[in-house]
Amino acid sequence: MDDAGLLHAAIRIHRVSRRRFLVGSGLGLGLATDLYVTRQIQEYRQKTALLALPDDYAETHFPTTSWILFPGYKTSWEEARWILNSLRPAMKLRGQMAAVGYSNRGLDINDIFAEVRRHIRITQLETVYFYGHSFGGMVAVQVAAMLREIGVSVKVILMDSSPQSKYDVLDQAWFDGVVYLYEHGYRIPSVFRGGYELSERVVHKNERSWRQILNQALEQLSPLAPSSVLIQSESAYIYEYDAIRFRNRLGDTSLVWFGNPEDGTVNYQSARTSWAETFPRNMVSNDRVTVGAVPAHASPQWNPGIYEAVLKDIFAKLLPLPARGGLKRIN
Repeated sequence: MDDAGLLHAAIRIHRVSRRRFLVGSGLGLGLATDLYVTRQIQEYRQKTALLALPDDYAETHFPTTSWILFPGYKTSWEEARWILNSLRPAMKLRGQMAAVGYSNRGLDINDIFAEVRRHIRITQLETVYFYGHSFGGMVAVQVAAMLREIGVSVKVILMDSSPQSKYDVLDQAWFDGVVYLYEHGYRIPSVFRGGYELSERVVHKNERSWRQILNQALEQLSPLAPSSVLIQSESAYIYEYDAIRFRNRLGDTSLVWFGNPEDGTVNYQSARTSWAETFPRNMVSNDRVTVGAVPAHASPQWNPGIYEAVLKDIFAKLLPLPARGGLKRIN
């Protein structure tokens, strides 16, 4: 190669290297920014919190009555509010609304109990209803039993596709692996988790639209996503849960379980049957279904119309609204 050729090659290499440098610098800056934002958000969410959903109608008509939502597996604080907003049309006719925001340090039932107790005391609630979203139904039952020990009675617990034990979870291979890693001190990186979320949802494409697949996978890579520690601790909680411990500790709390026969996450039949057999004195209904919902498992945020109809049916037939507000159990 002559001198002119060498000079031309050097100029080309210089241009390519500069372009690569700029692209690399931009990607590095974006990653650093994302890590910083993620760290700030995760640090902000180190404590369990009650996330109130303001509603003028509910606050005016039900100043001492409230729903408390216990979110499901891998649910962020933002998605918990989204779920509440989806349920708002039916719920606000019975009370105010709030959701539990789980700590990124990990699921701690004593912290959840303390925060719910504090919320009830500070807001001077006299009537409390729980909504258990997916595994949140397990948490709701345990917190209700703990509250009863200090003289606070939860009137109603709605359980949306809630498993009664680990045996109701269909994806046992992944579930067991997550718990094993957590109990042995290993933490799953967010990028790996996001990749798994995408592949798992593509495999079960029949349960979701492509838009839902993309959105739900990206949620796990967002700075707003729950920490891996929280997700693994939720898995361990489900794995070790024993509903029989609370069989005689709910008093007159009414339980209502509903789900979808097409559920690909929780075994619909075994879950509904197990809850009814464990709490025969408390279960007032377990035959309502969210048929047509996509995804089929605990998805009010994606199917507000279907869930509103189910809740209205439950309230009208099983839990009618007294003249001055609140829910009443039908024996």
